[in-house]
Amino acid sequence: MSNGSRLKRSKMVVLSKTEVQKRLKKLPGWKAGKSSIYTNFTLSNFSEALAFVVRTGIEAEKADHHPDILMHGWKKVKITLSTHSEGGVTKKDFALADKISKLAGDAK
Repeated sequence: MSNGSRLKRSKMVVLSKTEVQKRLKKLPGWKAGKSSIYTNFTLSNFSEALAFVVRTGIEAEKADHHPDILMHGWKKVKITLSTHSEGGVTKKDFALADKISKLAGDAK
């Protein structure tokens, strides 16, 4: 992409701790970190966990948002979301968290 065709990114508003807690009530299994939200998923096996990571990565790329993803214990995945450019949690994190939760279904 050339410099002339780049879109200017608008700053996202970092949500207050109160707003984060309010929004977390609508996302079962997600918790607040210091400047992030996170959750853990346990899938049925290694292949399912890896496929979930790939699906999550595709959705994240579509949203131009890049979570920290940790696959561990052969079938467990931890997802941590933060809008790094803003230094905290924004609406963008909650939008992606909702998509990720839907991808996982009841894999928790």
